[in-house]
Amino acid sequence: MIEAYKNYDSSYGTKFTTYAYPYILGSISEYVRENRQIKLSKDISQLKIRIDKTKILLAQNLMKIPTNEEISNFLSLPLELISKIESYQISCTSLDELTGDELSKHEIIGDKFRDNDYLIALKEELENLEEPERTIMKERYFEDLTQAEVAKNLGITQVDVSRKERKTLIKLRHKLN
Repeated sequence: MIEAYKNYDSSYGTKFTTYAYPYILGSISEYVRENRQIKLSKDISQLKIRIDKTKILLAQNLMKIPTNEEISNFLSLPLELISKIESYQISCTSLDELTGDELSKHEIIGDKFRDNDYLIALKEELENLEEPERTIMKERYFEDLTQAEVAKNLGITQVDVSRKERKTLIKLRHKLN
């Protein structure tokens, strides 16, 4: 609201509330989008909104919840795309959530992978990697940086980081199996 107030110009002859409403709504939408557990691109988010609005419209017209095929036909989009976008709606649970044993999920999952020989072999393979693969793996999996952040640090593109990361993971899996 404060940003809307700073940018408001009464010389256009509109009320402050008329100006501020979409400004505030946009800020709230941006905050929600940026603080989701699963990050979605703006295009996917907008398509999801279009699909949700179409669902409401079709539900009113058809007097039932529309199928993905009906939504696909209405929007002239591939059924696979509609199904894919709808799958993003599935909720996630936190790895910090406690189970019945008062252990968090990450503690239980972590216990399954505490094979010391495997961890030693993994560490050796990571040390044997060439640059920039070693840095990419270190920053992505030990420092929890995004691909974009790693790309910026290395002075390469995010796409290059993605490709190198994928190839390195395949190479590590092959060597460790």
